[in-house]
This record gives sequence, structure tokens and C-alpha cells, in this order.
Amino acid sequence: MISSASGSSPASHSAARPADSRLPGDHRPAGDRPTAFSTIGGLLPYLWPRGDLRTRLLVVSAVALLVAAKVATVYVPIVYSRAIDRLSRHDPSHMIVVPAALILAYGLLRIASGGFGELRDAVFAPVKQRVIRVVAMQTFRHLHALSLRFHLDRQTGGVTRAIERGTVAIELILRLGVFNIVPTLLETLLVTVIIWRIFDWRFALATLLTVVTYVGFTVLFTGWRIGIRRRMNDIDSEASGKALDSLLNYETVKYFGNEGHEARRYDEAQARYERAAVRTQVSLNVLNIGQATIIAVALAIIMLMAAREVAAGRLTVGKFVLINTYLMQLYQPLNFLGFVYASLRQGVVDLEQMFRLLGQPQDVSDRPEASLLPPRLEDAPAASLEFRDVRFGYREDREILHGISFRVPPGGRTAIVGPTGAGKSTISRLLFRFYDAWDGSVLIDGADVGDYAQASLRAAIGVVPQDTVLFNDTIRYNIAYGRIGASQDEIEHAARLAQVHDFVLRLPDGYDTRVGERGLKLSGGEKQRVAIARTILKNPRILVLDEATSSLDTHTEQEIQAALRQVSAHRTTLVIAHRLSTVVDADEILVLDQGDIVERGTHRGLLATGGLYASMWAAQAEESRPEGNRALEERAAVDAD
Repeated sequence: MISSASGSSPASHSAARPADSRLPGDHRPAGDRPTAFSTIGGLLPYLWPRGDLRTRLLVVSAVALLVAAKVATVYVPIVYSRAIDRLSRHDPSHMIVVPAALILAYGLLRIASGGFGELRDAVFAPVKQRVIRVVAMQTFRHLHALSLRFHLDRQTGGVTRAIERGTVAIELILRLGVFNIVPTLLETLLVTVIIWRIFDWRFALATLLTVVTYVGFTVLFTGWRIGIRRRMNDIDSEASGKALDSLLNYETVKYFGNEGHEARRYDEAQARYERAAVRTQVSLNVLNIGQATIIAVALAIIMLMAAREVAAGRLTVGKFVLINTYLMQLYQPLNFLGFVYASLRQGVVDLEQMFRLLGQPQDVSDRPEASLLPPRLEDAPAASLEFRDVRFGYREDREILHGISFRVPPGGRTAIVGPTGAGKSTISRLLFRFYDAWDGSVLIDGADVGDYAQASLRAAIGVVPQDTVLFNDTIRYNIAYGRIGASQDEIEHAARLAQVHDFVLRLPDGYDTRVGERGLKLSGGEKQRVAIARTILKNPRILVLDEATSSLDTHTEQEIQAALRQVSAHRTTLVIAHRLSTVVDADEILVLDQGDIVERGTHRGLLATGGLYASMWAAQAEESRPEGNRALEERAAVDAD
């Protein structure tokens, strides 16, 4: 039977394409970069969380301690100068008592200045760590919520590096920004006011101009350097991604002897990073020289002004020491401010990348009124499944499925076969809602899959994929991943059904055997059986077998097929297969070719039709015959000629 969509023209297919099918990473216009203030401002809701009274009290306490520390700091030079003036009078009645009291007050103020600062850091530490944890967790959850399209278009190494740098950036911004830049600006304001009152407006203006010049130079120069830092981050992500990709494909690299090629690719990326890092360091050195020059010139000018006042008798030696102490005390954090600001801007760039990940829109999201689909057979009977005139493509200029329609009744078993690239695995991805169809509907129990919450939808579907990937953990963990919290008896029962229990018991560590990165310590067949076991443990209402036995030998495949038939007896099953011997018992077989259903029926009926399925069956039967028999038949044919 030929699908009604099979004769549709390419022009008709294009009408079903989505209006906006931009790929992830292209959502933000090229020139639309967030400002540093907007990026840092993105942290404010986490510092003042709604309904979290404890965190708010800690923030208020930290701010109060910050102010107290700076007030104590600005009083230190005043007490110090008064002690010098008392000692310089040579008045015997005041030689011991008053200077000693002032010196004692000086010591207490220094203790208070340092002590309040340390208490501030201790009080703020829980807030800082909470912000880091919450933002990192939100980003991690968001990455899992993004569509498969996003992850296929991105290098995993680059994404993980962006998260790592982002969490470090949060700590850097909160530590340096909140407790270095803000206190320094507060201290600058207090010192300027005190200098104006004790001396006059000229000294205050000179001090303020110095600070403004210093900060302005730092901001402008660092703004130029930020482009170098962005480039360095991009190269770093590229190098990390290439290294990870190469190591994940370790066996492929060995098969083709391309270790040298991989090393060259990595070294080329590292060489570009080296050049960018050198430019970053040299520009930082130039920045530091400029900052030191501004401070030295300003300090000399103000000290000359104070020296003239002392010589004229309008200022005491204590006042000269006072302004010198203030300037040194103020310029010390300002000198550090250059490094702080440069580090802060670097942190902003890193945080910007993390927030961009967090701001990536979801291609597939739950509707506000999404309902819950009962996930397991214990909760509800097997579900019905239907594809109704479904059109879809991964790119807007290439449609993969051209109006696919079929229905699987509750408890039914339908197989989809066809040549490579026909669109078989695309059907399972639409069912699992990794993507949304361009047009048409994918229905479960009569409702569109978009009407269900994704978590409940995916809980109701069990998939055994062709390319099995395991976690770098134990066999027990990988099987139990099908249902977190399952008992050991349940794990072993699933393993027996998947014909993997006896194999596991023969291992020295049994179920505690670690499988290695992506399960590389196990053979392809062993990995496949572990994957089947964890899907059995999940006990879903719908079972999707996507080339589930492709990695198994003929004997093991027969054992697994018997187990899969037992497991799928009471649940709706969709079998996607290339090996036709695995689908002969299906209730209906759909033959897919270039995105269209070109034949459908039972195994016996399709063979009788003599179409594409029959030719595929004949070709596979020929391939499965022993090599010796084919050679004898070919020689007999030659002799007959």
C-alpha cells in the first residue's frame, strides 16, 4: 500500500516548514552584546531572593560590617596625626597619658578595621556560595531542558568550560566587586569629605581628580583589552572541545593512526591561545605602568602642596602626616583596583557566556496547560500511538518526513524498516519530543504529545537506541538508571530478562564493575544488553526499539529477541530495524523510503507483493548465507555456462 503523501511535490513540502527555524546560537543579533552592568545586574535577584529572609539578613549584616570597617579605616589616620601633634609639643603633662591613649585608640581602630572586614567576609560567605550553587544548578537544568538540536550544534567541552568559568566568575565578581570596588569607592568619598573639612577644597579637588583620572584610565584601557580576553576564551573553548572530542573518539583515532593529526589540531588551537594570552599579559603590564604613573605624580603634587602649608605655619607636622597617610591608605587599594577591575571585567565576560547559555530559548517547551501522561504499566494500560500526516525536517531547506501517517493500537507491535537515511530514527525523536513536527500531529492516547508535560511523556516511553552510551559508573548504576531507587532484586530481574545477569556474575566485581567512559570497557553486545535491562526496569507503557539488537551476534540476538517479545507482550511497541529478521512477527510493517511510507502490511503479505520489502529481504537472506555455499553456487553457475 502506497502512502497518499508519497507523490507530493517538493513545493508542497516547503509549505509545512516553520516560520522561524533558526539554529541555537543565532538567537542574539551579532552586535547585541550585554553591558557589564547588565551582566552584573543579573546576579542581584540571587543576592536578594524573594521570600528568603535569612539570605537578606546576611546581606544586610555584611553591608553594615563593610561600612563599619571603612569608618574605622578612615579614622585611623586622624588618631595617628593627633598622636604625632601631641608628641611634637614636648609638654610633660601630656607626654604619657594623652599620646598613650591615642596610640591605644589607633591600635583598636586598626583591629576594628581588619576585624570588621573579616567578619564581613565570613557573614557573606554563605550568600556567595549559595548564589554560585543556584546559578550553576539553573544552568545545568536549563542545558538538559534545551532541545537535541542545541546539543548537536555545540561542542560539549565548550559548554562545560563555559559553566566552569561562569561559576568561578560569580565568586570573583562577588569577592572583588562587592568587597573591593564598592568599599574603595566608599572610602574615597569619605576621605575626600574629611580632607575638605580638615584642609581646604584644593586638597579635596586634587584627591578627587586623581581618583577620577585613575578610574577613567583603567576603564578605557580595560575596555580595549576586553576584546583580547573574549578572543582568548573562544580559543580556549575550541582547544578544550577538540581535546575532549579526540579523547571521546580514542578508538577511532587509533584505528586510523591519526594521533599526530589530533596533536597538531590541538597544538594549533593552543598556539592561537598562546598568542592571545601573551597579548593579554603585555597589555596588562602597560595598564599597570599607566596606573602607577598617575598615582606617583598625584602623590608628589599633593605632598608638595602640603609641604608649602607646613612651611608657612598653616599646617602642623601631624596634618602633613595625616594627608600623606590618607593618600597612601587610599592609593593602596586604588593600586590594587587596577588588577581588581581587570579581573572583574574578565569575570564579566565569563559570566556573560554562562548567562547566554541560561538565556538560550527552548525549542521544545511545555505548554502552561500541559497534562500528565500516566508513565508506567502499573499506573495505566498500554497506550495507543498515532502519527497523523506528520511533516518534519532538521533544516528549513530540507524536509525529511513527507506526511507520515500510521497508528499503533494499545499493546500493538509495529515495525518501521527501510534503507539508511529513510527517516526511521526521526520518527522516534518526534515521538520522544526531542523536536516538534512542522505539521501534522503525533498522538498518544488520542492527545497530541505537545499537550503532555515532557517529563511525564518521556517517563511513559522506553527507548533502546542503536548507539548505546553508558555512564562512567557501575553496571548496577547503569541498569538502575532506568528507575532511580530500584531494589537489587528488581535490577537483577531486569538483567535476567536482558540476558546479562550471568555475564555480570562472572565479573570479579559483579554489579559493582565500572564500565568506563561511555561504557568502553564493555563490548558492543554487552553494552546493548545493559541498555535493554535499564529500559525493562523502567517498565514504560510504550517501548521503542531502535536497532536494539544491531550489536549482537546471531545466537545472542535470538535470546534477546525472545526476552524482548516477552517484555513487549503487554505494551505498545515500535520497532525500528534494519535487520528484517527481527520484525517478522510485527502486527504491521511500515516500509519507509526517502521520508514516505511506500509499503505497509505483514511480513508474509509484503513478501507476496514483491516490492521494496521483498527485495530487501532477499538481499539480507543472501548476505546471511554461509560464504562457502555462495562460492559453490557461483562455481556451479560458471560450470553450467
